[in-house]
Amino acid sequence: MKENDQPAQFPAPGEIRIMRTLPGPIERVWTYLTDPEKRSRWFAGGPMELRAGGKMELFFQHKNISPTETPPAEHACKHEGGKSMAGTILRCEPPRVLSYTFGENSDVTFELIPQDEKVLMILTHRSRGDDLPSLMGFASGWHAHLAILLAQLEGTPQPPFWATHARLKTEYEKQLPVNVN
Repeated sequence: MKENDQPAQFPAPGEIRIMRTLPGPIERVWTYLTDPEKRSRWFAGGPMELRAGGKMELFFQHKNISPTETPPAEHACKHEGGKSMAGTILRCEPPRVLSYTFGENSDVTFELIPQDEKVLMILTHRSRGDDLPSLMGFASGWHAHLAILLAQLEGTPQPPFWATHARLKTEYEKQLPVNVN
């Protein structure tokens, strides 16, 4: 398995951690996390007040990242019309740490660590509840989104989002009893 396709880890109940080595420099990777236009190409657009306590909005419109795929019915609203999710910036330490609320019950933290010309990204998604089925969806979603981010940073063809997400969700669900409980 390639270094940048390692599965998510589940270091604690309700917690996902994914590590990826990305082409740098760190400032370039930071812009893909914070610039709404660049972020919309791999994850979700929307404004961010880049300060602790700042307001933010993630606007998911998956046709931007996967225009030729038909999403599963439960995600159709994110494909065409889009879906917004408000949040609050928890930590903002450019260009190394960005953390924000993700929906009502979880937080996401991106840590960037320079490694010569590359950047180690550590993404941690922590649930404030015990909704384990959602945790598997988050793991597969982040894994698929980060594969698209890596392709964009490398200038290589990106993988399909929905097909990748579905395959990974099935794989992560098989791990549920071992890694999350």
